[in-house]
Amino acid sequence: MTLNMEKHYYIYIILCNDKSFYTGITNNVDSRLYEHNKGIYKNCYTYNRRPLKLVYVEAYNNPMKAIRREKQIKKWSRKKKDALIKGNQNNLILLAKCKNIIYHRSHTSTSSV
Repeated sequence: MTLNMEKHYYIYIILCNDKSFYTGITNNVDSRLYEHNKGIYKNCYTYNRRPLKLVYVEAYNNPMKAIRREKQIKKWSRKKKDALIKGNQNNLILLAKCKNIIYHRSHTSTSSV
């Protein structure tokens, strides 16, 4: 018999009562959601935005990959997070391209040398 002793890390997105999203990382989604909804940490973003609803979870075996993904998602727009939650891959691609085009346009020098 082989035991799987691998630890898992989860990126989660919570829909707050004010319709905002909160993205976090944990090794126990159920416990962390309970803590958020219970209001254990008064300085937490979700404290005054309860009740909360878990709307998305991703699992990772590597903690560094999970942390990178959490940071990536936290930078995303609401529209992009919504597309991720809904599993709308086409919209995710469009939103990424749109941002890249805007970024490219705003960081391209138009002055001649």
